[in-house]
Amino acid sequence: MYVPVSVVIPCYCCEDTIERAVISVMNQTALPVEVILVDDASPDQGRTLGKLGQLQQQFRDKTHIKIIALEHNGGPSIARNAGWEAATQPYIAFLDADDAWHSQKLEIQCGWMKEHPEVALSGHKCVWVKESEGEPKIDVPTHAKGCDVIYVTTRSLLCSNRFSTRSVMLKKGLPFRFEPQKRYSEDYYLWLQIVLSGYKCVVLDIPLAYFYKSPYGEEGLSADLWAMEKGELDTYCRLYKSGYITFPSLLLLSLYSFIKFCRRFVIVYLKKAERALLQ
Repeated sequence: MYVPVSVVIPCYCCEDTIERAVISVMNQTALPVEVILVDDASPDQGRTLGKLGQLQQQFRDKTHIKIIALEHNGGPSIARNAGWEAATQPYIAFLDADDAWHSQKLEIQCGWMKEHPEVALSGHKCVWVKESEGEPKIDVPTHAKGCDVIYVTTRSLLCSNRFSTRSVMLKKGLPFRFEPQKRYSEDYYLWLQIVLSGYKCVVLDIPLAYFYKSPYGEEGLSADLWAMEKGELDTYCRLYKSGYITFPSLLLLSLYSFIKFCRRFVIVYLKKAERALLQ
């Protein structure tokens, strides 16, 4: 069984993880019509691009795999946009090269969106899996109608990003794209533009994707956390300049965002100190 979905996977020096991601797509109970692998000019002497070619040949009888090789590195926004533009199907699902999906993800999520054409974007929960552990056994409904659904409001999304990119499926025809100048919070900015423009977005209350790195500073690098925070603050500034939010809202959201950053920084610092004591 196939579903009308184009899967877009940006690839950057991902020779060691991309196979896991692609296999999780090929193991879907409902296969996508196409998978688009976008090599973002990986500076690894062609190893990533070579791996993509191997996967294309390995799964050529399962579904169509298209490879796009960008000439210059532009970051995840440009890579995802390139895949978005090349997509031929009415729905697009995003997956990162170091993540994976539950085998029923496309069947459930695409089935739900087809039954609710008024919804432009959907996401779902994700599970953190440690590399030393196998994928957890997750009981999922046999049909999309069995999913509990949370409709995402403007206020809730402004306070917190409710969508991880690995979980998102959206309509190809939406008049938005990832901001090419942003390398942090570029996904959050896109989701906010969509919701603030009046499109309906939902979260399926079921875990259908896996990620293998801690979401905040796995290596304890405060520089990465600060880059993420600056990206989120920039997102709010862009929304204000575009007329999506008022100046008082900009101030309140920026303050709230900085408080969350401080909490994350403390958590990462404590984890790093704990690891140092155990060594």
